[in-house]
Amino acid sequence: MIRPPNFRTLDLNLLRVFDQVMAERNLTRAAKTLAMTQPAVSNALKRLRDAVGDKLVLRSARGVEPTPRALALWPAIADALRQMEMALTPGDFIASEATTTFVLAMADATAAELMPGLVEIIERDAPGVSIRVLPLTTRDPRPLLDEGQVDLAVGFFPAVLADLTAQAQAGGMAGFAYQRLYDGEYVCVMRKGHPLASGPLTLKRYCEAHHLLVSFSGRPYGFVDEALASLGRKRRIVLTVNQFFTAGRVVTGANLLTVLPRHFVSVTGMADEIVLRELPFEVPPVHVDSLWHRRQEQRSDHAWLRLAVAAAAKQAFS
Repeated sequence: MIRPPNFRTLDLNLLRVFDQVMAERNLTRAAKTLAMTQPAVSNALKRLRDAVGDKLVLRSARGVEPTPRALALWPAIADALRQMEMALTPGDFIASEATTTFVLAMADATAAELMPGLVEIIERDAPGVSIRVLPLTTRDPRPLLDEGQVDLAVGFFPAVLADLTAQAQAGGMAGFAYQRLYDGEYVCVMRKGHPLASGPLTLKRYCEAHHLLVSFSGRPYGFVDEALASLGRKRRIVLTVNQFFTAGRVVTGANLLTVLPRHFVSVTGMADEIVLRELPFEVPPVHVDSLWHRRQEQRSDHAWLRLAVAAAAKQAFS
């Protein structure tokens, strides 16, 4: 018979190791974050396994996978650790004195909307802070966040949010968190004088036209093509680029159609050269979110960054 652990004699450091391993799903990365050696992390897990009578994690191709018992324990342990951290470690980020550099990943259309407001906030409140914006090349930036390449990713991540929701519904605690910044929509864009710039833009005429695709990853299809496929239709893609601005500039001088965020058009400087038309079929709504790794959750500097980005978004879309 397995005896329950004696909480009075349990080393609480083991819970901290467990929390980090659950967040990372990798012993090497957990050890690095905890400033421990991997054998020390393994030993701590063994001691906790002995205490709770469960293996907790199992080896996998990518690192480790939690057992059902570990998934059940993690939310309560993580919440308790966060509360203790907040109580014992006061916020130490003073924006006016900070010299931190934050790294963000986002598409050019998103940056064009958010960066003016964010720069204004930095110049006013945090003159020593720097921002580096990396191009977003994927709809799933979790590996970038997991590996610490970026502090925050901002964009349209429908599959990621669906996965995080599924994890929460299954009783697990996702290793990532997000915040809704704003909602938008995509529109069909073409040059003034394009044959489809006037008259009804039917589904048939849309599919018969030549198209320019914006693909962050370089894949030759996107959510528009998925929507068309659900209708038994497809389009002819002549050119694929990885920036919205490039797409806008190309279509001003070519008989190509592209799809851009409606809000982006006004900041491109090309509004007088292009025509916007509603797409002749339904596409999913666009929700732009900030996404981050939960290990950043209680860092006061990261909390400031999230608030600053949210404030810049509110300023841009109010």
